[in-house]
Amino acid sequence: MKFPTLLTLGLAASAHAQVEMDRLMRLKTDHWNQMRAQGAFNRYDNARLGAVRPEPCVNGKSGPYSCDKVDMLSFLSHSQLGSSTKEGNDIWGWTSPDGREFGAVGQTDGTAFVEIDKAGALRYLGRLPTQTVDSPWRDMKVVNGYVYIGSEAADHGLQVFDMRKLLSVRGAPKTFNTGKDLTAWYRGFGSSHNIVALEEKNMVYAVGTSRSSSCKGGLFMLDVSNPANPTSPGCVSQDGYVHDAQCVVYNGPDTQYNGKEICFNYNEDTLTIVDVTNKASPRQISRTPYAGSAYTHQGWLTSTSDMRFLLLDDELDELDRTGVAANNRTTTYIFNITSLASPINTGYYQSPVKSIDHNQYTKDGLAYQSNYNSGLRIVDVRSVEADPTGKGFKQVGFFDCHPEDDAAGGIVEFSGSWSVYPYFKSGYILLNSIERGVFALRYTG
Repeated sequence: MKFPTLLTLGLAASAHAQVEMDRLMRLKTDHWNQMRAQGAFNRYDNARLGAVRPEPCVNGKSGPYSCDKVDMLSFLSHSQLGSSTKEGNDIWGWTSPDGREFGAVGQTDGTAFVEIDKAGALRYLGRLPTQTVDSPWRDMKVVNGYVYIGSEAADHGLQVFDMRKLLSVRGAPKTFNTGKDLTAWYRGFGSSHNIVALEEKNMVYAVGTSRSSSCKGGLFMLDVSNPANPTSPGCVSQDGYVHDAQCVVYNGPDTQYNGKEICFNYNEDTLTIVDVTNKASPRQISRTPYAGSAYTHQGWLTSTSDMRFLLLDDELDELDRTGVAANNRTTTYIFNITSLASPINTGYYQSPVKSIDHNQYTKDGLAYQSNYNSGLRIVDVRSVEADPTGKGFKQVGFFDCHPEDDAAGGIVEFSGSWSVYPYFKSGYILLNSIERGVFALRYTG
């Protein structure tokens, strides 16, 4: 009797993961096409819906939106942000040396730029169109004042744009040129799904590039020490396609890796941890599946100061009703990573409402979760050290930017919020909605 080899099992797992990713993208595309047919992206064109006056969260409402301890300070629709498609996706932020706060707002047809003033009001400054064609998927990260923008658009490559150009914008918003206004256009890959940054090391990692390339959709490394001339020192392809990742200079309990560059990869069906210090020879430390896995999407360390635990979100478990997510409630998986070689799934947290999770980031013991139809959910995760099962996790605030399903207690579909940026020193939060626009929020808890 012949037994399957590890290579055979790995190839089978990779093929299954590709099928699931193709299904996921098809589900989203079908849903968004339905939304377009229903005119969902045209309902927020009216200028009076943008730049709204501040709406404090009072008695569970901030304007038309359900909330708890989160105030809406300002809003701009995608139409007001210059988008002809009026459809949003990812978001990231940048703070200038003099303390001004800016957002890069992803859209199907490009990237819009906003500034948040001292009072939390949003001002639209301009936009950078897509490099090639439109795509619902666009992602960006900022390193030393330059925003690096990738997309699933064919042959898009990586746009490198100097955010400092925004400092001198006066008067009418400016449409930047995809030629002369770029610091660089890197074409070493075509499409990508997400962009990951390790600012301390001047590194950018494009993930979800072509599976048929030598990189297999893994971590495509880019040294951006010279933003005008990004260079690729290597690739991580051992575990195939990477959907998203967080890369850090490690300083945690597994002391053999202190000072090393470690990437926590969300690899469709596993948490995969890689040492990328030696770019020419990256080393996979571990590959960890978990019960209930449907499509491993994204995650974040609960704390970058001790690096003992991380949170992982799965984008299909609620829809497919796998494992503990069979009740459709947004499920966050908790991992003890005290040993990078042997991560342990110690528990999970479930939201009070039904929704699919998408992106989450942590700051000062709080997880800021962008959960599609249920919008922004803020969860206190500080109890993880004492009780890693997640039983002590507690939702402490929320802002639901998709009120259409509130009466039903939530619906598992791909509307509402795409992502959140919670890292401004002012405490202001940017939330990018797929069908509405960008919200400037403030947590008051």
